[in-house]
Amino acid sequence: MFLIDAQASRIKLILFDVDGVLTDGKILLHPDGTESKQFDIKDGTGIVLAQRAGLIVGFLSARTSPSTAQRAAHLGVTLLHQGVSSKLETYEQIVDELLLEDQQVAYMGDDVVDLPVLQRAGLSAAPADAVDDVRSRVHWVSRANGGQGAARELIEVILRAQDKWDPLVEEYLTLRHGRSVLDTTERSARGPSERERASEASGGGAPRAMDKGSRESAAGVWPRGSKK
Repeated sequence: MFLIDAQASRIKLILFDVDGVLTDGKILLHPDGTESKQFDIKDGTGIVLAQRAGLIVGFLSARTSPSTAQRAAHLGVTLLHQGVSSKLETYEQIVDELLLEDQQVAYMGDDVVDLPVLQRAGLSAAPADAVDDVRSRVHWVSRANGGQGAARELIEVILRAQDKWDPLVEEYLTLRHGRSVLDTTERSARGPSERERASEASGGGAPRAMDKGSRESAAGVWPRGSKK
């Protein structure tokens, strides 16, 4: 565990595969040709907390899905690469653009297509139900399966190693105008709902929408150092 903590303490960027990591790997195909996926709420909270702590979070997927784009938008994740033919090439591009080194990157994947990136990342991770060829080659394996809290576990390991977890939990307990810090963060990422906009127009109590700079300062949802 000491080795994992040492690796986790250097991480500035966390990249996640999507299908099988942020989801359980199942895809629901509907009669109209659309598809849907299920994402874990605990994973989402962890991603928001990681960004609040100053880490950059990104999604890297070989498939293209509106559900993935919608989930990223809800969480304020702007580093989103879908339809990737070579994950390693995309990984190298991301690392170069962000001026990072491999040891500053954590990557979680679940299948053999993820192995080239897992072999490069400073901290490689896999869900409990990843294929054997992946689990046997990564630095760390979660207790949870993909889409059931695996991403959250990795985030906690990294934030605890950087002494950032406990302050974030304390911050979460702080209420702003009757709502938690995380509620405010989620709202700033997705924008106000129709009900909230109506309340604002009538002079109600919902916070007014802030410009992008104000949101970054107040909510901290935007990944620091990432390109918008």
